[in-house]
Amino acid sequence: MQQGLNLLQRFAGTFLRDVNLGVILMNTHFELIDISDMACRVLGLVKEDVINCPVEQIFANMPAEHQLVHRNILDGMVVRNHALSWTNNQERYELLMDSNVLRDEDRTVVGAYIIFKDVTNLRSLEEQVQRSDRLAMIGQIAAGTAHEIRNPLTSIKGFLQMMRKTMKDLGMDRETGYTEVMLTEINRINELVNEFLLLGKPKNVTYIAVDTSQVMKDILPIINNEAIMHGVIMHYEAADKLPCVIADRELLKQVFLNICKNGIEAMGDGGHLTLTERVDDDERKVNFDIHDTGPGIPLFVIDKIFDPFFTTKAEGTGLGLSVCQRIIHDIGGHIRVSSKGFGTTFTVSIPFP
Repeated sequence: MQQGLNLLQRFAGTFLRDVNLGVILMNTHFELIDISDMACRVLGLVKEDVINCPVEQIFANMPAEHQLVHRNILDGMVVRNHALSWTNNQERYELLMDSNVLRDEDRTVVGAYIIFKDVTNLRSLEEQVQRSDRLAMIGQIAAGTAHEIRNPLTSIKGFLQMMRKTMKDLGMDRETGYTEVMLTEINRINELVNEFLLLGKPKNVTYIAVDTSQVMKDILPIINNEAIMHGVIMHYEAADKLPCVIADRELLKQVFLNICKNGIEAMGDGGHLTLTERVDDDERKVNFDIHDTGPGIPLFVIDKIFDPFFTTKAEGTGLGLSVCQRIIHDIGGHIRVSSKGFGTTFTVSIPFP
């Protein structure tokens, strides 16, 4: 029996260290007795600092609605497949949680446990499939109607340009101003049609080995000029050497410019925009973190920002981030966003061979 107990203890220690699950064990005083390495990583805890500490103390800085562990778990509250989100620094995790009490042979409660699984990739895949279906439908509609929209617009624009020249020659300044306004609005319609077409399969895409660090350096002057116009200070943290990815260089520029521009505009006047390059050798991905110090994105909005036509801007089309997501998905990557009420981080992850 003693040998069996020792084996069970060894298994429990190995399980908590190696298993790809978040495991938290508590006693009846609501003190944390043990925690798995994966739970420490996701929750941002150091095991040696939290063992035997009251759970309320460990999560003291979290609002009540975001508490992962509640004392009523010791009253027998059973949780099965409870989905919740958790943000640790700049990483956002989607978790699936179970919890229950632990009883001895006399059915007396002696503690409780919480087990959670990181399903971020599964949730991301499901959302990607749903979003791709919507984008594909919009792309098909756009492809079928783009020429029907552009042809009359081209004629209208051409005649308006002729009228503008005639009116300018005749000194009709007020009427010339009207034509300028109309031409500006026609250009806006053309830009919207272009964004529609990008939601479908982008045309003339050239996938080659691309040095993403060089792509970022090429557009830094543009980003910096935009930042200066808004009183924003830009920081660029380059990696020593990034592996090449298979992508379209111009489309990557479009993605980085769009996200950086959104971050700068979100801060209004002033703030810091930080661009960070890093390599994840385990996942074989190149990551670009674009962090702003703006007001952040509310939780009820954050899951919608990649949806077509969803925008919080007064003059936005709601297509920019949808197009960016489509471009990165097409090369096997993903874009994630995390926001903790102050500041937002977009992470663009691109696989490398």
